Amino acid sequence: MKLANIHKHISILLLTIGFQTAQAQTWTLQQCIDTAQVHNKNLQMSRNNMAIGDQREKEAKANLIPKITANADYKYFTNLPYQLLPVNAFNPSLPEGEFKAMQFGVPHNINANLTLSMPLYNPQVYGAIQSTKIASELTELQYQKTEEQIYFEISNLYYNAQILHHQLAFIDSNLINAERLLKNMQLLNEQLLAKGTDVSKVKLQVSQLTTQKETIKSKYEQVLNALKFAMGISIEQNLQIEPNIQYQNTNEYTPASTLDIRIIKTQNRLLSSELNTLNKTRYLPSLNLVGMYGTTGFGYNGQPASFLDFYPIGFAGVQLSYPLFNGTVTLRKINQKTLELRNNELQFGMLTEQNNMQVENAKIQREVAKKTVETTTEQIQLAQTIYEQTVLQQKQGTASLTDVLLADNALREAQQNYLSAVIDYLKADLELKKLTGNISIIK
Repeated sequence: MKLANIHKHISILLLTIGFQTAQAQTWTLQQCIDTAQVHNKNLQMSRNNMAIGDQREKEAKANLIPKITANADYKYFTNLPYQLLPVNAFNPSLPEGEFKAMQFGVPHNINANLTLSMPLYNPQVYGAIQSTKIASELTELQYQKTEEQIYFEISNLYYNAQILHHQLAFIDSNLINAERLLKNMQLLNEQLLAKGTDVSKVKLQVSQLTTQKETIKSKYEQVLNALKFAMGISIEQNLQIEPNIQYQNTNEYTPASTLDIRIIKTQNRLLSSELNTLNKTRYLPSLNLVGMYGTTGFGYNGQPASFLDFYPIGFAGVQLSYPLFNGTVTLRKINQKTLELRNNELQFGMLTEQNNMQVENAKIQREVAKKTVETTTEQIQLAQTIYEQTVLQQKQGTASLTDVLLADNALREAQQNYLSAVIDYLKADLELKKLTGNISIIK
C-alpha cells in the first residue's frame, strides 16, 4: 500500500463525510472504518512515519551525489611561523649541522576554495541504501498493522453497540409485558383476587427492568463515544449504528501470511542487510573522487610597500581508504547483529506455532458460538411461547404469579444467551479472519 493509494482513498471518503456530519444518519461498520481512515490520529501518525521512511531512503541515496563545499578563512599572524634553515644553505663554505631560525610569510593570509567529493565505491553507502529500502517496507507493514488494530477496535465497539441496542429492545419488550402484568395484578388486587404482595413483586420487576434499561442505555452511550473516538470524529456528533446484525455462519477463510509474520520476515531481511553491510565495511575499501579549486592570498601592510596578492590553487584526484584496525568495534557490531538475527528466527518459529494454535482455537470457539446461536434462537421462541401461555393460564387462574415471573426470567435469560452467543461468534470470526491474514480495510 503506497501513500498515493491512501490519498486517493481519502479523497473519495471526504465526499461522503460532509453529508454525514451535516445530517444524522445510520452508519454502517464499513463507513465507520472508512471514516477512521481519514480522521484516526494513529493512522495519521503512521502515514507520517511512512513518509519519514521514504525521506530516509532518499537521504541514503543522496550520499551518492557529489558534495561541493565552499571554504574561506582569514588569518592574521601576530608572530610569523618559524623554520630552521641550515646556515650553509646560502653559503656553502659554512659548516654543516648548524641552523638558524627564520620567519617566513606575511602577516595577512586569505584562503577561499571549493572542494568536491563523490564516492566512487563505498560499501557502507550502498548497504545503507539497501537497509533503508527494507526499513521503508517495514514501516509500510507497520502502517497496515495499525490499520488492522483500528479495524479490530472499531469492529468490536460496533458489535458491542449492536448487542447493547438489541438488549435495549429486549428490555423494552419485557418492560411492556411487565407493565401490562402490573395493570392486571392491580386490577385483580382491587377485585380482591390477588394479594398486595403479588402487586409489589410485579412492581419490583418493573423497577428492576427500568434500572436495567438505564444502565444498558448508559453503556450504549459510552460505547458510542468510544466508537467516535476511534473513528476520530467529535464526541458531540450524532452517530446512529445499523441495528441489524450481519450474522453469517458460512465464512471460510483461505490461510495467508499474517501481518505479524510478514513483519518478522521483513525484520529478518533488514538485520541480514545490516549484517552484510558490516561484513563488507570490515574488509572492503572505499574509493572517493576528490578535488579542489580556489585561491590563496598573501598580504603585507608595512614598509617599503604594502601589497595583497592572490594565487590560484587546484587539484583533482582519487582517495582510497582501507580499514586496517578499528579497535574491534565492527566485530562487536557483527556479533550483536548475529544474536539479533538468531532471536528473530526464534521469534518467527514461536509466532508461527502460536498462530497455528490460535487459528484452531478460533475455529473451535466460532463453531461453539454458531451452535449456541442456533440453540438459543430456538430457546427464545420456546421461552416466548411458555411466557405467553403462562400469562394466559395466570389470567384463567391455573398458574400463579410466581410461574409468570419464572417464565419471564427464563425468557430474559434466553435473550441474553442469544446476544452473548452472537457477539461471541462475530468476535471469533473477526479473530479468525485476522489470524488467517484475511483482513482488508481498503476496498
